[in-house]
Amino acid sequence: MASVVALVGNPQPGSRTRRIAESVAAALAERSGAGVADTVELADIADELFRHPSAVVDAARDRVLAADVVIVASPTYKATYTGLLKAFLDRFDAGALHAVAAVPLLTIGSPAHALAVEVSLRPLLVELGASVPTRGIAFPASQVDQRDEIVAAWADAEWPRLRPFL
Repeated sequence: MASVVALVGNPQPGSRTRRIAESVAAALAERSGAGVADTVELADIADELFRHPSAVVDAARDRVLAADVVIVASPTYKATYTGLLKAFLDRFDAGALHAVAAVPLLTIGSPAHALAVEVSLRPLLVELGASVPTRGIAFPASQVDQRDEIVAAWADAEWPRLRPFL
């Protein structure tokens, strides 16, 4: 069975970013019949990210590698993704995500950061080998309570591009 996993790079566990990423994962699973794997919450393993080797980080990396589609989510800090997400993704070799489709998602506090998902997060995922067939999601953090409607509209428009991966 195909699987979707949310990878959340917010330093705060249980964040709005996590809720939005999990909504995207659920919307894709609903359309495809894929399973939703447990969320990889980097806040839970932050103290391990700079330990080499780390069985905890390796297990999280393996969960991402095993997914068919990964929702890569972060709040926007200084017009890009968090250092926490970058530290985790640095554990992947170039091209390591060649078998994965990725959906870049940034929660934004200002419309001025709307392009950050395309100009900062997408290139990183492509460098790691992921297919990134959809528009990224720049999700206004202030609209988290409307996430089901906003995510459904995004998924309706973008689902055809992800269908081959699920």
